[in-house]
Amino acid sequence: MLDLLFQNPLSFIIFAVLLLVVITIHEFSHALSADRLGDPTPKLSGRLTLNPFSHLDPIGTFLFLLAGFGWGKPVPFDPFNLKHPKKDAALISFAGPSSNLIMAVLASIFLRFLVNSPNITINFFVSDLFVSFIRINILLAVFNLIPVHPLDGFKVVAGLLPEKYYHDWLELERYGIIFLLLLIFPFFGSSPIFRIISPVMQFFLSFLVPSQLGGII
Repeated sequence: MLDLLFQNPLSFIIFAVLLLVVITIHEFSHALSADRLGDPTPKLSGRLTLNPFSHLDPIGTFLFLLAGFGWGKPVPFDPFNLKHPKKDAALISFAGPSSNLIMAVLASIFLRFLVNSPNITINFFVSDLFVSFIRINILLAVFNLIPVHPLDGFKVVAGLLPEKYYHDWLELERYGIIFLLLLIFPFFGSSPIFRIISPVMQFFLSFLVPSQLGGII
């Protein structure tokens, strides 16, 4: 994505602003969910806010700009403050990706309204803006639902597992960064994670982007 800065600076700035909004709401959703489930840790850590600079992770943001996928700063929470630690931790983890899916669906509904309204003419810039917003949200949701620590999907899967497998699954947490690097590292021209994410993204985009705009997916 960094090459976009030199090819089309305006598009890069727009992409960066959209990314800032998406990551902020993603991480805020984690914090809000934990707070509502009884854990004050995110609020005490200054994460129960819509200030984007409280949620940016330097490595995750750089990867997003460089490779097109990444993450925000993980929201801390204390499972000992939760009434149902296993289930509630999964809900907190799922809150981020679910917020992205909700934003993508809402943007899709509004875009369809604009496209199908006989009294509104939508230009390429506006339609491309909406499609980019939908794409970034789907990308962040799908990427973060991969069940590898420190991504959200790891704790989501943990919450779904029977008790007898739960602790064995948590033992894999220590190897998460190794698995993640192996997924990100490019083999034979593209990274495994891209081959995982790409078809899932296309599936979602085929439903969310109006058929009239299919050419800009």
